[in-house]
Amino acid sequence: MIRHIVLFTAKSGKDIEPIRQGLELLTHIPHASRLEIALNRKSDPKSKVVDVVVYGEFVNDAALAAYKGHALYAEAIKRVSPLRELRFAADYDVSKAATGSREEG
Repeated sequence: MIRHIVLFTAKSGKDIEPIRQGLELLTHIPHASRLEIALNRKSDPKSKVVDVVVYGEFVNDAALAAYKGHALYAEAIKRVSPLRELRFAADYDVSKAATGSREEG
């Protein structure tokens, strides 16, 4: 599985909601196993720069490529690009990630 994470900063505070709305188009693309668009809670005191987060899960690289090749992806980029300041993206293969978990009790 491939995880796809994209972080956006808005040019101004008034652009945050239109960015979120533009990115919500991505949720209608059928190639993701899971896709979430969310506003950053900005709860980390050392990093409050990121405004909007895209989180996606794809069964393989072909599914991620199909997602990025979809017409709604192009439309989302068209709507969001003029409003964003920065965009950071990362994709990784879950099978190669270091993992751990803790149960709270």
